[in-house]
Amino acid sequence: MKRMWAPWRMEYIKGEKTSGCIFCSALKAYKDKENLILLRGKHSSVMLNKYPYSNGHIMVFPHEHVADIALLDTKGLVDTFSTLRDSVALLKKAISPEGFNIGINMGKCAGAGIKDHIHIHVVPRWEGDTNFMPLIGEVKLINEHLSSTYEHLSHFFIE
Repeated sequence: MKRMWAPWRMEYIKGEKTSGCIFCSALKAYKDKENLILLRGKHSSVMLNKYPYSNGHIMVFPHEHVADIALLDTKGLVDTFSTLRDSVALLKKAISPEGFNIGINMGKCAGAGIKDHIHIHVVPRWEGDTNFMPLIGEVKLINEHLSSTYEHLSHFFIE
């Protein structure tokens, strides 16, 4: 069996957990830059992942607080997937990735870190973006600070 190590995720795993839903709390706070919200739509929004797997890792989420995609109302479902489509196009324009990993982890056993509010991960990928650093030095290279990524992408995610 092969193992994939991601030691940079320990900050998230061992870090203090906030009570409540990070998506709902961020929407209510109206501190979009502080909460890394790039787009606040009518039924869905986009935020940077605070613990990214790669530069530009975003999460698209409906405003409706549901844990299962089957529970989303039609407006939320359509808007979330339209926002997903538009976000991929904006990331292509903004940072020119060569591919994407796009996925929903529904339920704790499926890997959902935030299991009570459905969301879609969009992870930009480039040829050769997995290198030796995580294997040798237990270090993940993210080539840009999160605040710089926010500043750069926020110009593309204008409603």
